Amino acid sequence: MASDRTRQFMVRHRCAVVAAMLLGAAGCAGFRARGAPYDSFIVRSARLGENRQINVYTPPIYREQRLRLPVLFMPDGGIDEDFPHVVRAVDSLVRAGAIAPHIVVGIPNTERRRDLTGPTRIKSDSSIAPHVGGSAAFRAFIRDELFPAIDARYRTTNDRAIVGESLAGLFVVETFLRDPAMFDRYVAFDPSLWWNGGALVDSAAGLLPETTDGAPASRLFIAASSDDIGDQTTRFATILHRAAPKDLAWMFESHPELTHPTIFSALEGRGLAFALR
Repeated sequence: MASDRTRQFMVRHRCAVVAAMLLGAAGCAGFRARGAPYDSFIVRSARLGENRQINVYTPPIYREQRLRLPVLFMPDGGIDEDFPHVVRAVDSLVRAGAIAPHIVVGIPNTERRRDLTGPTRIKSDSSIAPHVGGSAAFRAFIRDELFPAIDARYRTTNDRAIVGESLAGLFVVETFLRDPAMFDRYVAFDPSLWWNGGALVDSAAGLLPETTDGAPASRLFIAASSDDIGDQTTRFATILHRAAPKDLAWMFESHPELTHPTIFSALEGRGLAFALR
């Protein structure tokens, strides 16, 4: 797995490149300064006991027509995180006719390792940050506070998707297993399923529902690089082969030619196209 320093460098590099491509500006400051169609507002979260900034991109068709659009949510959603290049990927897919237009909602991090991880019994897990294991509270924030805030501010449909990599990918898979009706579409790149000794994967077969209540939109895309620690993502895919809900459309891809720092940028278009179509 890439170090935090490596990941931060890769994210900032991607952000600078994508912001420049999007707006003809050098770096993420250009994404903000050149009038990109994104909003930023604060949600006061009782669930988390803090204010959370939210970034929202609305595509041109939303601004030109009185349409309601599906929503793609993303942790790691800061302007200096993954938000700019996911916006670009979504827009490129829309222009290609691969997916319908989406509103993109980015949730910037405050305590990333707290929000995106579940409880752990592993000492080395607990030592990575002052606080870990807060994924249930973060999920409650999104479901009970962020969803209503977005629906009140924007013209949305009930179709919701979520995308994440690494620890955010862990959160995506955990949400799919523990609260599958929360989203219709799930995308996870190199999810950190090694967390807590792979306990989430150990419990996956018992958590998978028999059906997704017949929702035709239910889709899951997961992908693993050569840095899939303990082959946990591959192991999860094996469980899906045996026990996935019959009405779930899902895809797993293993890419040993890719690494943890490169898998998101290499496959985000492919994963989003499968999940959001």
